Amino acid sequence: MVHVRQSTVIDAPIEQVWSILRDFNSHDRWHPAIAFSEIDGDEPVDAVGSVRHFRLADGSELREQLLALSDKDFRLSYCLLEAPLPLMNYVASIRLKPVTDGNATFWEWRSEFNPPAHRREELVRLVTEGIYQAGFEAIRDLLRERPAASPLQARSPVVAPTPSAALPTVVSTMSSGQTARTRAILVERYGGPEVLQLKDIALPPPAPNEVQIRHTVIGVNFIDVYCRTGYFDLLRPPGVPGMEAAGVIEAIGSEVSGLSAGDRVAYACPPVGAYCERRNMAPDLLVRLSDDISDETAAASLLKGVSASFLLHDVHAVQAGSVVLIHAGAGGVGQLLVQWAGHLGAMVIATVSSDDKARIVERLGAHHVIVYSRENFAEAVMRLTAGAGADVVYDAVGNDTFGGSLAALGIRGHLVSFGQASGPVGNWDIGRFASKSITISRPNYAHYTDTPAKLSPHVERFFAALRQGVLKIEPPTRYSLSNAGDAHRDLESRRTTGALVLVP
Repeated sequence: MVHVRQSTVIDAPIEQVWSILRDFNSHDRWHPAIAFSEIDGDEPVDAVGSVRHFRLADGSELREQLLALSDKDFRLSYCLLEAPLPLMNYVASIRLKPVTDGNATFWEWRSEFNPPAHRREELVRLVTEGIYQAGFEAIRDLLRERPAASPLQARSPVVAPTPSAALPTVVSTMSSGQTARTRAILVERYGGPEVLQLKDIALPPPAPNEVQIRHTVIGVNFIDVYCRTGYFDLLRPPGVPGMEAAGVIEAIGSEVSGLSAGDRVAYACPPVGAYCERRNMAPDLLVRLSDDISDETAAASLLKGVSASFLLHDVHAVQAGSVVLIHAGAGGVGQLLVQWAGHLGAMVIATVSSDDKARIVERLGAHHVIVYSRENFAEAVMRLTAGAGADVVYDAVGNDTFGGSLAALGIRGHLVSFGQASGPVGNWDIGRFASKSITISRPNYAHYTDTPAKLSPHVERFFAALRQGVLKIEPPTRYSLSNAGDAHRDLESRRTTGALVLVP
């Protein structure tokens, strides 16, 4: 498989560039290689699934299909259905991002395809120079000649540039050293959701070993609650909470390599500071996002997906036939554990607090769902397993469930206590565990993810599970950044299901 990626900066507002590119049938009005173009079946020019039939200047004909289009993210993708050239399995994508300094647009065009080995160099050069670089220059010509309000009202002749004149522009958004400002949620003292206040804070240029990220979506997790209340000392007031987000790199420190301005990235790691529009951070634990992983998916699920990966594969390796009890099965991590444990062949028993949540977990494939508000879950587990009990219990609830979790375990059972939404579990006599030879774990997220070597296998495993359909993630509940306090209130009151995100 060949991967081609070209990028440039267009000296025009992103809305103006996007108004041209989002029209799937506009290419004959700006690309020099295309002589004629039409949409099959009179479909709308921006309808996902529409097929564009076009003729090149040399007389050959092609057909392409629009696969995805997002006005919110300024992105589209398409595939080649028919072509005279052997560009097998050709899939391409276009994305635009605003450039921080000035009213310009960063444009990335990338594709992948399988060429015959003996024509590999020829076809890569054709795509790189004849399609992408020629297209970049043609759009520049069009925008210079057309009024901003109507860039496509009439066709304008353009001339294909020579390869030497069409080298891609390198993006550079490094600050001149002047400290900027950004909006952030600041915790000036430990306390309830009311301490989450939106403030303007200073944002210096990134250090030589840092990148600056503009967040597009920010994840909300229960660890953020622990930071806000001071239960975890990851945040020292005044400080900004948050350990998970997705966005775009806007500036690169002089010592950073392997990343570029315009790259889409996500992270789920300390140091805290994600509840903001922009931030600087070291790039070691950044995860580069492929086109099939949206910013919203990454911000809503990366921390939870990585957690589910090490909980199910490292802390306790779930095997086919295992009996697994999962508390808070309708929560963010709980939903992933339910689906993934079932895929591994386990018998999945989940607990929830209401019938509505029970229906959600049933749809995710749990074999049995217990509404613990009206049934003793430990007794129910023993009944469902004919007295054998669970092999492993995943418990993020804490105080309210810890004792029952011990009672629900079978001989040599394993209690994985990875959260305490209802409060600390208190003091327990370890001698009581000998009656079943119980093992108890209290895993710390950072100990499984604090280096690229540790983190990478979990990210790869999680993303593979998403791509294969093993895991399905419902759209998260969205809050504006200024309403972070509401998100925390809803999370703590267990009024939500699935993931929560903040949008700057």
